[in-house]
This record gives sequence, structure tokens and C-alpha cells, in this order.
Amino acid sequence: MSYAIDPELLPWLDMLPTFELKDYDDLVAGRAQVAEARARMPVYEPARPLDIRDELIPGPEGAPDVRVRIYTPAGLTGPVPGLVYIHGGGFVVGDIDMTDNTAKIYADKVGIVVVSVDYRLAPETPFPGPVEDCYAALVWTANKASELGIDPARIGVAGESAGGGLTAGTVLLARDRGGPAVSFQYLGIPELDDRLETESMRTYVDTPLWNYPKAVFSWDSYLGEGKRGGADVSPYAAPLRATDLSGLPPTVVTVMQFDPLRDEGMEYARRLLHAGVPTDLRGYAGTFHGSSTIAEAAVSKRMAVDALEDLRRGLRV
Repeated sequence: MSYAIDPELLPWLDMLPTFELKDYDDLVAGRAQVAEARARMPVYEPARPLDIRDELIPGPEGAPDVRVRIYTPAGLTGPVPGLVYIHGGGFVVGDIDMTDNTAKIYADKVGIVVVSVDYRLAPETPFPGPVEDCYAALVWTANKASELGIDPARIGVAGESAGGGLTAGTVLLARDRGGPAVSFQYLGIPELDDRLETESMRTYVDTPLWNYPKAVFSWDSYLGEGKRGGADVSPYAAPLRATDLSGLPPTVVTVMQFDPLRDEGMEYARRLLHAGVPTDLRGYAGTFHGSSTIAEAAVSKRMAVDALEDLRRGLRV
């Protein structure tokens, strides 16, 4: 199928990772491709000094410690907002090195403390392990707010793709467990629904970077074989299954035109609004899932500016 992709994005398509996800061998090869692509990316040099350190924090009960990477702008004169940041990768690929540039940009340009979470990946660790790791990082960040230089009244959670889905699940857990107060959530191109029945999901079977076959593998890995689409899938795994979205923090949801995940992001935003949650929905024409990695395109630059403004507003910077 042909797509009216933004002309500025087209020349870059051949440089994007092209791995399939049909079995575990594909996944191993895909993880290697992602690592190679990351190594070729330019390193962001912040305008202000950042203190960057890795730390092991207590994981979920009975589970290993969770590695986080903390980005702190130098010269803070008082508490600033904190952002728990969750990387993408379809629940099966990626780590905090993959989003190192993004975390640096947010800490530098927004002037916040970023805590990036290296959650365990599926299928080696299926649900609930990854989302519990993210929730543990949120709890730790809130408990250590004073030590980290964070204003506890301005803690947000953000992520893209599977990280967007994990963000939504983490924030639902915080609400339902009476956990840390989350002031803002940013759901970038989020992966929210295991049922894979939306129009965009059924249509976009061969789109760049992410498509229906990869979504099947992603959810089968995260939930376990045979559970995808079943009646008992937890809303903390697939947040679009949540029946009550009231009481959640102000939210931004972004979607791409030619993304299988487009419609579930739009539906989640609609349901948040209907539940009385202040929600902005941003859609970008001519884009596909992950096209923002092509930073030179005008639409990608616009998305990057929007994200910074959304964070500033959402975290009250």
C-alpha cells in the first residue's frame, strides 16, 4: 500500500531499521539493529552542564533492582519539576541509552530533573514486570524528591510508543494505589490496546518502522502467548481497556497519520476528555510511527518544539 508520507521524510526511509518481528530470532536481530542505529546518531550537547548518573533503585517486591539514569541541570537554586521518562520499543526493544539524547534535551531545554527508567523487557519479563518497574521508579522519584532537587507537586510521567503505554499504565497504578501524585502525563504515539481492532491498526500492515505484524508480536511478548485480545487483559497492561479514566492528571497525547497506533491514541484522548481530564491531542500529517527520529524534517522540528512547550506547560515551568 502507498502512503502520502511527507516528502521531507521519504529520502530517509532506507536508513531506518527494517527488521521483522515474527519470532525470537527476529527480535535478537532487531535489538542489534536498534543498537547500531543508536550508535550512528549524533550525540546531543547540552547548552548547560548536566549532572548525569546511573543508580540502582529498589524494584517491585521480589524483583531485581531497577536501573535509572538521572539528569540534573547544574546550578539549581530551588526545587524544579521532575519527569519520569519511559523509553519505547514495543515492550521488547530499547533501553535508556536509546533515549539518552531525549532526556538530555528535556533536562537542558526545559530545566527539569529527568529520571529515565531502564525497565525489564518482554518476552523475558512479561507483564506486569515492565510496568511495575516503571511504577517503582515513580515511587522512588517521589520519595527522593527533596534529595533530587524535585518539587514533589510537579512530578510528571512521559514516554513514547510502548513507553507511552507504560506511562498510561503507571499513572493508572498511581491513581488506583493511592501512590505518588502525578501532575502531568505525556503520551507520545502510545501503544494502548492489545485487541488490535482499530481502523488504523487493521489498515497499516506495511508502514515503516511499526505495523500490524509487529504489534501482534509486541503484545504476544508482553502479555504471553494466547492472552492478546482476551477478556481478562489488565488495563494496567492495555490502558484503553480501563473503564474509568476520571481523576487522572492533565494529559497530552500525540499521534501520527500513518501509524497503526493512531486510532487508539485518539480514542484514549477522547475518553480522557469525556472523563473530565484536561487533554490535548496533537496529530501530525504525513508522518509515521517513529518518524520524529528524522530530526531534519520540518514536521519533526515542529513536533520537537511542541513537546518542549507541552512539558513546560504541563509541569508548570
